[in-house]
Amino acid sequence: MRFVAVKSAEQQGQLMQHRTRDLLMRQRTQVINALRAHLAELGIVAAQGREGLKDLLAIIADEKDERVPVDARASLIVLAAQLQALQTLIGSIEKRIIAQHRANEASKRLQSIPGIGIIGASAIVSTVTDPNAFRSGRDLAAWIGLVPRQDSTGGKQKLGPISKQGDRYLRRILVVGAHSVLRRAKHNPQKYPWLTQLLARRPFKVVAIALANKMARIAWALLASGGRYRAPRLAAA
Repeated sequence: MRFVAVKSAEQQGQLMQHRTRDLLMRQRTQVINALRAHLAELGIVAAQGREGLKDLLAIIADEKDERVPVDARASLIVLAAQLQALQTLIGSIEKRIIAQHRANEASKRLQSIPGIGIIGASAIVSTVTDPNAFRSGRDLAAWIGLVPRQDSTGGKQKLGPISKQGDRYLRRILVVGAHSVLRRAKHNPQKYPWLTQLLARRPFKVVAIALANKMARIAWALLASGGRYRAPRLAAA
């Protein structure tokens, strides 16, 4: 039988910060989408990203702009104030996470892995307090849910997409980090030969899952044996 390790109160508190930040970020996205949708109904559309949002907030704050009716502006001002409050709350939680990351040697070592930033490193360290609970990095990747689902019948093994089991938060962080690395690999293929070869044969999202799996295995190796990530030397052409 396999048993689940009991989390300490400190570990639960650190993970609670990540979950709270994740909730606030989803709420921020909902408010931004609401602002864009309401203004689009009035024929006011801005570009995607922060600059476009900044333009929309300026229109809401400008009482001389006659494109926005009085009643609509009253509602939009409330949403803009809620967005500002969410930004402040997210920033306060991120400051605590960054401070804890800088005080944790294991978390700083995990940050050296490409695709794992401060949030990812802090989340992995807070979740995986005892790397020896896993026999290998493969077990950790399977526990997170970064392995294909097996559909076997008639003695034939068929590997399908990844399952939805495992730690969804860690899986999402690793997959997002993998996407970031893949975008850099497209612009600098010489630095990432393994990823370049995979991208030539497999779809982008399949390669992202494979890279996230590799990142989880590397993270386990650093937690179990210590040290920092060292990029493999490129073979001579």
